[in-house]
Amino acid sequence: MDVRRGTRTLLAGLAVTAVLAGTTGAAAAADSTPAPGPTGDGAHALCKRVPQLDRRIARALKRLDAGAGTRGSVSRLQKRVDNAKKAGDSAVATYLQDRLDHRKQLRTDLQQRQKDLTAVHTWCTAHDNGAKAS
Repeated sequence: MDVRRGTRTLLAGLAVTAVLAGTTGAAAAADSTPAPGPTGDGAHALCKRVPQLDRRIARALKRLDAGAGTRGSVSRLQKRVDNAKKAGDSAVATYLQDRLDHRKQLRTDLQQRQKDLTAVHTWCTAHDNGAKAS
């Protein structure tokens, strides 16, 4: 009786393995077909988001350019760097200086994005918010 039970278990296991292998093969074959690419350049969606993006960039620049009393501002971080140097904490000063350099670069990048977004807004106005681009 134990031999028959073992044989049945073995056959059931092989059947399950065969079914799973067939399913996996079909899924792999379905995945090999390339997905269709985008049909447009996304101009209409970008034109709809221009006001939101402009507000977000302006808010970030306002925070970066705020005074030393505002968290996230360049001047506050500069003051922290100066305090660390004054206290003789060179490791902390180096770390904060790297963050300050990154934050100054971020300000430059955001200003460039703001200029680019102004050009996009002009384009969207001239092209019916991207509807003609399709």
